[in-house]
Amino acid sequence: MQIGVFAKTFPGREPASVLAAVRDAGFAVTQFNLACAGLPSMPDAVPDDAISAIAAASNACGVALVALSGTYNMAHPDRTVRDDGLRRLGVIIEAAADLSVPLVTLCTGTRNPDDQWAHHPDNPDPSAWADMAGEMEKALDLAERHGVDLGIEPEQANIVTSAGDAMRLIAAMGSKRLRIVLDPANLFEQASPAEARAIVAAAVETTAGHVAMAHAKDRFADGRFATAGQGVVNFPDFVARLKASGFDGPLVTHGLSAEEAPEVARFLKGLV
Repeated sequence: MQIGVFAKTFPGREPASVLAAVRDAGFAVTQFNLACAGLPSMPDAVPDDAISAIAAASNACGVALVALSGTYNMAHPDRTVRDDGLRRLGVIIEAAADLSVPLVTLCTGTRNPDDQWAHHPDNPDPSAWADMAGEMEKALDLAERHGVDLGIEPEQANIVTSAGDAMRLIAAMGSKRLRIVLDPANLFEQASPAEARAIVAAAVETTAGHVAMAHAKDRFADGRFATAGQGVVNFPDFVARLKASGFDGPLVTHGLSAEEAPEVARFLKGLV
């Protein structure tokens, strides 16, 4: 299991400086965002010189790029917004292939038109799932074409809220390119330590064999997000269950400050 961090944890718009900060904080891998290369996160195009600069920085720093962020609102109520997002996702998938990044991370979306990470009361409506699934089929066509996997993350505010939802979508799509990003803190909103442990354990069991990457974020009992190891998520148990399930991929932390990153790296390394 490799310990990593979101590249956006560290300030900067030059991949060399950002990836050096990732390395110096104690991480071997990163989930990269094109904002760290001076581009929009979902750009219209990725110039060749940007690809070269990212690849050179990764090689020079010894930090592997294990995922590239490609999130847009796959359930936005406006089809034209979804179409634009899909077009930009195609750019991200092509960039991932050029960089030999194996995974592009997605957002299964929400009916909230203003924030892809915000809940909306229409999210449980079957039409929301249908729109998201339609986007996913098109996204998987792009992924198949370029040899890249796509990662969906169960998230309380999105259409796919649970491990069961994620497995339902994988079954419906019928593609080995669709994988899961499992973040324990996104599987519940409020929970006691015992409740959180049970929820996370069940999710690891449900998704076994389908997890491409795990995230390390935490929650306090009142629902606020927390730095890994500071909340109700039992990370020793989470990591042990991931190992027992056969997972040996990247464990990537986020939701922390650059100053907190070295200590979190030490904490996670102690678990794996």
